[in-house]
This record gives sequence, C-alpha cells and structure tokens, in this order.
Amino acid sequence: MLGTFGVWGSHYEWSGKIGEIAELEALGYGAFWIGASPDIALVEQALAATTSMTIATGITNVWQTEPEAISAEFHRLASDRFLLGVGAGHRQLDQAYDKPYDKLVSYLDRLDVPADRLVLAALGPKVLKLAADRTAGAHPYLVPVEHTAEARKAVGDKLLAPEVTVVVEEDPVAARAIAREQLAVYFTLTNYVKNWRRYGFSEEDVQGSDRLLDALVAHGSPDQVAAKLQAHVDAGADHVAVQSLNGHYAELAGALGLRR
Repeated sequence: MLGTFGVWGSHYEWSGKIGEIAELEALGYGAFWIGASPDIALVEQALAATTSMTIATGITNVWQTEPEAISAEFHRLASDRFLLGVGAGHRQLDQAYDKPYDKLVSYLDRLDVPADRLVLAALGPKVLKLAADRTAGAHPYLVPVEHTAEARKAVGDKLLAPEVTVVVEEDPVAARAIAREQLAVYFTLTNYVKNWRRYGFSEEDVQGSDRLLDALVAHGSPDQVAAKLQAHVDAGADHVAVQSLNGHYAELAGALGLRR
C-alpha cells in the first residue's frame, strides 16, 4: 500500500504543487504524506492527480478537526488510497491542548474510519501502544533510528512509518545550518524534546546541537542519505516518509533504487 519510501511535505509548502506530487509518484515513491493538519481538499486534489500513490495525512490535528467531520470526508472520498493519520498536536501551538492521551482515545471512539485506514502520530510508549491497539500503526516524526527500533517492539506487527528529515548536502556544516534553521520551532515543543531526552540527549543537545541534528537528519550525498534512510528500514520501519529540506527527490529516488 505504501511502498518502502514515500515523501512527507507540509500543506503550506505543497498546496500549489499538486503536479509535483504526481512527479514523485512517477519517480517511484509509494506515498505522499500531507503534513500540518491539511484541508481535505488538498488530499482530494492529490488523489485526483495520482493513480497508485497512497495519500496520507501526517497528521490531522485532533484539536482542529472534529472526528465526525473527517469521518464524513473519508467516506465521501471513498478511496482505498487515502490513509488518515491523526495526532494530538503540541501544547505550545494548540490552545485547547489538555490531556492529549485522553483526547486521542475519545477522538478514536467517535471516529468512523476503519482501523486499517488509520494511523496515529506516536512518540512515547503509551501512544505507540494505543496506535497498535486501535489503528493500523504508528507515524512517528523527527526521531532517531534508535526510536524506530524501540517503536518496532512497541507496535509489534503493525505498520511503522516514521518521517525522516533529510538534507542533500555533502558539506556537514552547511547541511546542519539548513536543518537547524528549518527545524528551530521543534526545539521549543515539549513532546519532541521529551522524546529526544529519552534517547540520551542533554538539555543542551535538544536546543539543536550538532549531535542531535546528526541523529535526526540524514544529510550528505544522495547515496549517503539513502543509506541513513535504509538504516530506519533495517531498524524495523515498514515505510519511511522522506522530508527533504532542500529537494533533490529525483536523485534520492535513484539512490534508493526506486523505479523510474
């Protein structure tokens, strides 16, 4: 359904690039994840522009979209290529944020979407288990390969589809500078910071150290990036959603051995 590699992109960046999503399909990417709680209209446009690629939300924010509304849209689209990803957002960004785990449970209770067409954004053990128990699997974001290995244990045989950020740039200083600038907001979000701390990163690291960036971001030549993406597959990922901060998806497709 997803293939081994797909692409993740924020709807803010990709809303005017539907044709480019179709080009990614032609390169051999199996899925396109539309991030940042996208409007369902963009999902519909991407489905219409593609023929075999899975279109997923990565994620639909439970504080911003009512489950009954997204359920109705899911059934209206009636596409076996639509995968609904939902998640609990961030305390620093969502004004209504309170008891996110309880909100996820109640959201799933009210959601009329088949479990096999649904995944959860999940970082910590509790939500990973919820993803395994109630959905097709988990869609972690901005995680080191060690997290992928631990998440595989947590979700068992369910789908594990982490997003992995990349920068196609052979100069590590330049690559880290691109990553540090574009990921700056994530260093302020407690759910990500807490997750990184689980893997031994210090208070200094989680502000954007070279050590953290090297663990989270695959950078280097296309072949070097491909090897780092493959490391997540080797650690247990079924599918990797690649988010490149500087493009080069065609070169990455070649390095990954995707069909042309």
